[in-house]
Amino acid sequence: MNRYDGVRRMKRILVAVAVLIVGASLLVSHRLITDLKAEEQTKMGVWAEAMRSLTSADETTDLNLVLRVINDNHTIPVIVTDEKGTVSTSRNLRLHYRSAEDSVKQVSEALQRLKVSGHTMRIALSESGEGSPHAAALHIYYGESLLLQRLAWFPYVQLGVVTVFLFVALLALLSTKRAEQNKVWVGLTKETAHQLGTPISSLMAWMAVMREAYPKDALIDEMEADVRRLEMVAERFSKIGSAPKLRPEAVGPIVERVAEYIGRRIPKSVKLEVDLRDKDALIPISAPLVEWVVEVLCKNAADAMPGVGQIGISGGKMADRYVIDVADTGKGIERKHHKTVFRPGFTTKQRGWGLGLSLAKRIIEEYHHGRIYVLRSAPGEGTVFRIELPINSQ
Repeated sequence: MNRYDGVRRMKRILVAVAVLIVGASLLVSHRLITDLKAEEQTKMGVWAEAMRSLTSADETTDLNLVLRVINDNHTIPVIVTDEKGTVSTSRNLRLHYRSAEDSVKQVSEALQRLKVSGHTMRIALSESGEGSPHAAALHIYYGESLLLQRLAWFPYVQLGVVTVFLFVALLALLSTKRAEQNKVWVGLTKETAHQLGTPISSLMAWMAVMREAYPKDALIDEMEADVRRLEMVAERFSKIGSAPKLRPEAVGPIVERVAEYIGRRIPKSVKLEVDLRDKDALIPISAPLVEWVVEVLCKNAADAMPGVGQIGISGGKMADRYVIDVADTGKGIERKHHKTVFRPGFTTKQRGWGLGLSLAKRIIEEYHHGRIYVLRSAPGEGTVFRIELPINSQ
């Protein structure tokens, strides 16, 4: 398992832990709310009996106990009415009124709300008991206490907290991974450029010796072109990690230069064609880096074909972007890998580090504020990579 699989596993673990926390919270909160509801119903049963005792009190009734039970209700909103619906008393309604008329109106509105969403108890007052429809009775309407209402929102608040925690944790994990990747790739590219410096200098010296010995040999020109190309690659690698200076450049000549170089180094059975519009359009780019990206895409396209096929480079202005499409008739890419091909280390080749497309993505998206992605591809149907470069500097 590589470190990227480890990061994915850590993401799954964090999500699983968050789900467990939320599930446990919902379960505990539901149990707590159920118990509190049952306790409040019991309290209201005792409170209703106290109201019955107060209403039908005689000289033997212990009013101190009855009043204590009634006055101890400081949390549960309750309204008591007679058989005609006239309000006789109310408690804990949290009303805000400025006059007696406002008070009556708000109590009436609270009564309607409790009738719809609250609980109702009927307490018979006469000797005929609760079973008689003609018995004098009190109607008690009550709702949930403020504490119970707040507890009902608690799981959602905790869900929000866990979601924020999960988001921050994943963001920190991804940032750490990205920072570590950046250090690794920057260090690797700069070390590569440094290591290439000495042999390139030696090759340039040997090329000068060979040119003096064989001044008319055409192969020396090709060899010198390759050595200078290698020198350019080392220069590109040395620039990775530091923001390049973007200058207005025409994309057409850059692409044609790559096509000419690659065209001489791929099998003759592989055709490479360039069809660009707006070749002279000036785009703010780093020419060496964009040239390297196009070269990577062309090399990958050539590697994807079994010695026979076609590579096409097309594009032009499209709205506020300059688009470059690199298409091939190779083996194609499965849809599930359309994004993973840009991950460092991903490769389908027997040889290779899987860094080309990763660095290409960094060059286009981080340095040029553009986009590079698989436009379309399917196994056996070839692949089209698209580069989008902003026409205006950002």
